Amino acid sequence: MAQPQLIELIANLQGTTVIAVAILIGFAALGTALGFGVLGGKFLEGAARQPEMVPMLQVKMFVVAGLLDAVSMIAVGVALWFTVDNPFISGLLAHVGKVVN
Repeated sequence: MAQPQLIELIANLQGTTVIAVAILIGFAALGTALGFGVLGGKFLEGAARQPEMVPMLQVKMFVVAGLLDAVSMIAVGVALWFTVDNPFISGLLAHVGKVVN
């Protein structure tokens, strides 16, 4: 395989990875926003129905909020891994090496 074709394949793979990373971060943010909206709404409903339970509900709400943030941070970590050290390029280079040999 010629050098310009290899460079074009790697550029296409990196471009596709950037789009995938953007989608991954976008869906993580959207899911977290929807989760916080539902969580806050249910907390307010529970507080309005039983005001004496507010301290216990608030503690549980913050625990779930931390879990919601953790899921989005994992998605951001995976996205940064794909951006900085793309695992698909080594597979592409291995495939190109088999085709050339």
